[in-house]
Amino acid sequence: MLNIIGRRRLYYLISLILIVPGLVSLAIPPGLQLAVDFTGGTLWELQFERAASPADVKSVFSEHDLGDSIVQTSGERDILVRSKEISSEGDQKSTIAAALRSRIGPFVELRFESVGPVVGQEIAGRAVQAVALAALGILLYIAWAFRHVEHPIRYGVCAIIALLHDALLVLGVFSILGRLFHIEIDALFVTAILTVIGFSVHDTIVVFDRIRENMRRMNGQPFESIVNHSLAQTLGRSLATSLTVVFTLTALVLFGGVTTRIFALTLLIGIVSGTYSSIFNASALLVSWENGEIGRFARRTPARAT
Repeated sequence: MLNIIGRRRLYYLISLILIVPGLVSLAIPPGLQLAVDFTGGTLWELQFERAASPADVKSVFSEHDLGDSIVQTSGERDILVRSKEISSEGDQKSTIAAALRSRIGPFVELRFESVGPVVGQEIAGRAVQAVALAALGILLYIAWAFRHVEHPIRYGVCAIIALLHDALLVLGVFSILGRLFHIEIDALFVTAILTVIGFSVHDTIVVFDRIRENMRRMNGQPFESIVNHSLAQTLGRSLATSLTVVFTLTALVLFGGVTTRIFALTLLIGIVSGTYSSIFNASALLVSWENGEIGRFARRTPARAT
């Protein structure tokens, strides 16, 4: 039988190696490249009849006091512009559009979104609230669902630690991607994070539920053996479920549209991380807690600091 729990310190180390670079990137401002959904501004996507140079497009925006605009290609003839807020009701938008047609050529507007800075701050605040409320609800639900086992709150706390592992890993990856490739996160990213949290907790609860059943069937056996046996029983199911989703998301990342690619990539990274944390971290933390390892580590850390 696989001895997953016996190698738990190795899996903790792997998680640290994966998460720490992202945390360092998050700690260095700007931690994340925020889209106009959070910062306020305008997102304008245009499709020209012929290939357009981002430099030419940027020069047009610079002439209209929008020199800090970010211009990217999103297809063979598609241009994506992120700038300060442009009003669609006044003359500013029509003036810029006329200049683009005159300088570069005809185009079709694919998307035009403007968000004020106050609305952007409100969206960011609600996103944080949504994640916090989801975590609190999960903690309370798991503690209630496992109320008939000893120390039910531990199951909830370990599930929360596992989902924080997944959320931090995703945030860290996108912090690094933002620095390297200027990938921005928008409101859809928050939806993806909440989906990842739900998937992670669902997978963790399946394992925890098997542990609860085996505690009755294997009464008298060491807790570590019960957890390891439960993981071996659920491993195939967890991997099979995750792989079907991973294959689908990989196809969306490779062949999907530009607007859904970041969403699919977020889900892909999060679900791979969620599968790992539910198998190798969440249940292992239960064993570490039961064996008093967490308490010993907490007592040793201040001693080392002094």
